[in-house]
Amino acid sequence: MSTAKYAPVANSVLRALSRQESQRLLASCKQVSLTYGDILCEPGEQIRHVYFPDNGLISLLTPVSDHASVEVGLVGSEGMAGISLLLGINVSPVRALVQGSGTAMRMNVASFRNEIKRSPALQRSLNHYLYALMVQVAQTAACNRHHLLGARLARWLLMTHDRIGSNKFYLTQEFLAHMLGVRRAGVTRAAGVLQKNKLIHYSRGTITILSRKGLERISCGCYRAVNEICDRMLG
Repeated sequence: MSTAKYAPVANSVLRALSRQESQRLLASCKQVSLTYGDILCEPGEQIRHVYFPDNGLISLLTPVSDHASVEVGLVGSEGMAGISLLLGINVSPVRALVQGSGTAMRMNVASFRNEIKRSPALQRSLNHYLYALMVQVAQTAACNRHHLLGARLARWLLMTHDRIGSNKFYLTQEFLAHMLGVRRAGVTRAAGVLQKNKLIHYSRGTITILSRKGLERISCGCYRAVNEICDRMLG
């Protein structure tokens, strides 16, 4: 692993800091790989590290039964995984699961707490991010309750595309069904409609976005609502 101080600052939370503060914080980090399927933390576990993704995608899942969970939020280069530490809580309320491979700056809890005490700018940047994440979680809950699956799937694909930065990413239908809180058969039908309309191509677990504008047209308004808040708080 290379030390983070030699890595470019891609994360929005860190990029909001002054050069001096950013370099000091990065000196306490390590750049680590985020590998698809890795679990960074389970619900009820003590948080040992926070993660500032450079790229890649971390899914925040809440369990609803012994064998099922539902996605309540996504974390990419706009934010940080382990945000409950900002509130002084060192127990994770969710499962943090790597959904898109990439890299992140990882910092241990003790170093993070020290930086929060030393840096009002870091605290302010994370407060803005926490608010944006709260909006995302609330909007996702409303979306899952009231909107049609096809529009929700389009929203989810757009949010993933924003954070991964690639038109192609790996995702099984079973995993996507867990993300959206529906049966696999429902995801198969919804993805089939998007593919028939040449908005995506899906084959052997790989989704390729063919028309982002087309997905934006059929996505529910939740995608735009969350983006407007994020742009205002994090832009």
